Amino acid sequence: MNGLEFLMSNNQQNHHFYGVSVGIVTNNKDPEGLGRIKVKFPWLSGEEESYWARVVSLMAGNNRGIYFLPEVDDEVLVAFEQGDMAFPYILGTLWNGKDKPPVKNDDGKNNQRMIKSRSGHMIVLDDTDGEEKIIIQDKTGKNQIVINSKENTMNIKVEKDLTIETKGKIILKSSNDDISIECKNLSIKTQQNYKLEAGANCSIKAKAKYELEAKSGLGIKCSAGVKVNDGALEVM
Repeated sequence: MNGLEFLMSNNQQNHHFYGVSVGIVTNNKDPEGLGRIKVKFPWLSGEEESYWARVVSLMAGNNRGIYFLPEVDDEVLVAFEQGDMAFPYILGTLWNGKDKPPVKNDDGKNNQRMIKSRSGHMIVLDDTDGEEKIIIQDKTGKNQIVINSKENTMNIKVEKDLTIETKGKIILKSSNDDISIECKNLSIKTQQNYKLEAGANCSIKAKAKYELEAKSGLGIKCSAGVKVNDGALEVM
């Protein structure tokens, strides 16, 4: 008889374990898809697994909640329903001398809250006084969104392409300041109409060639007249 079988024997006194215990995750692939895990108890045995244990989570409900399953080999804190080892519950995961937290809090100010995944994706809530910000960053560190509370700005940085797709309208609006686009090449293509309207002046400059082409007609209208200044003007 192994250790777990001994504790789960008909002896009711041995059948129960009151309080909490440390366990090591051995399996998180629940065959019934209920978000349960199995653990082993180092103080009992290095081989035997527990029964499937339900994981305590925030907002758990029908097809909703915060879904963070512990990884295999993570250290967890286990409690038992009415002390019965046949009904274990995972209260949470534990850092230890081997598995350390992603932030050290060396200054003791506890300014950062963080969610960091196994590959290194991060969501950081930084409460540093006067430098508050929110950072969403992928594992490469080259793609991120930064919301800067001090400057009231948002910066989106990507290493390669940025695609915005919608079946409705895309509206860029700046109530009090300018909108600037800087790039190597700019291409604008519409399936139907294109309209450019300026409240005051409109200036278009090209350091080399500038071409204007229309397949049906071209109209130029100016209430104050049209001025063309070119040393070599050809009208065909």
